[in-house]
Amino acid sequence: MPPKTKAAGKGKAPAKRKLAEEFPPGEVLTDTGKKSWKLGAPIGKGGFGLIYLADPNSDKPVGTDARYVIKVVKQLPTHRLKHLGVPRYWGSGLHERGGKRYRFMVIDRLGTDLQKKFEECGRRFPRKLVLQLGLRLLDVLEFIHEHEYVHADVKASNLLLSHGDPNQVYLVDYGLAYRYAPDGVLKEYKEDPKKCHDGTIEFTSIDAHKGVSPCRRGDLEIVSYCLLQWLCGRLPWEDRLQDPAYVRDAKIRGQENISELMSSCFSSQDKPDEIQRFLEEVKSLGYKDKPPYEKLRSILQSGLKSIQARDDGQLNFTAASVKVSTHTPVPGRVGSHPELSPAEVNGVKKSPRAAPRLVDTASQTTPGLAQRSRGRKKLSS
Repeated sequence: MPPKTKAAGKGKAPAKRKLAEEFPPGEVLTDTGKKSWKLGAPIGKGGFGLIYLADPNSDKPVGTDARYVIKVVKQLPTHRLKHLGVPRYWGSGLHERGGKRYRFMVIDRLGTDLQKKFEECGRRFPRKLVLQLGLRLLDVLEFIHEHEYVHADVKASNLLLSHGDPNQVYLVDYGLAYRYAPDGVLKEYKEDPKKCHDGTIEFTSIDAHKGVSPCRRGDLEIVSYCLLQWLCGRLPWEDRLQDPAYVRDAKIRGQENISELMSSCFSSQDKPDEIQRFLEEVKSLGYKDKPPYEKLRSILQSGLKSIQARDDGQLNFTAASVKVSTHTPVPGRVGSHPELSPAEVNGVKKSPRAAPRLVDTASQTTPGLAQRSRGRKKLSS
């Protein structure tokens, strides 16, 4: 997508840049380990909050020679969510064995991924399930975006069910995550031929195809392709994944004529109106625009209402019977296909693929998540 003219009220950085109120010296905070800390004078601030001198709580004031600092940020309003699909981080570190160094990260144990479920369901999910997954993704992405990051690689194989609750879904693998607004300053639109086609080829955004740094609208565009595939079973350009330029051009044509794209995916009787409206809303976004998350939720919820359903919290993974269009699309062809190979094609990722958990870092010294070792670009800031 090219950059769009900035409209009133658009192009805003995350609202969380509003700092928490300043606390007076002597304020006592208690951490999750029940240890108390006394604040001293504030010594700095960033896009996330204020930084204070601090010492373990005592009767003495915190001096300028304090050994600790505490950053205080305003908590985001996640209380309205019944569930936030971001894995909980418990710890990380380095481990040495046999002369090699490994990075590791501890998170909650998760279950199977949605790609396996998608295959088990004959490569089609029921409409209700797709809309429920879309609503959960909007919650996760809004939370990530408010922290000034984008994910840039949303897809079924990166969505895992909870180990203990099959109705909870988590978005994992932040190896392509990108800080789009460091300290609240939005990155500028700039095409870079050296960065073209980053991400997973069938889902990645038009911006990524053009070598533009990831942004919020890109995450929502990727989600729209996921919703399309889960509903109709196949994206129109999946026969030509070996040709990234073709896939890019097919997506551009699809954005220029969303009705044609919908016709290439669904029969005339089975076109889900809410998906077309979702696509149209995402198409209207500029590079720096903050997505209208509530409006997008409303669109998906209207789809549930149209089929006399609601998001009852139960994810029903059963095969769906959907009529696939016989229309010959402009972007590509819809039809049967052999199982996708997990290997990379011309250096571009295909889905699905396995995710290694431990990484040999003998030649890697950059700190970060273990999931970064897949021939993809590292986490940027």
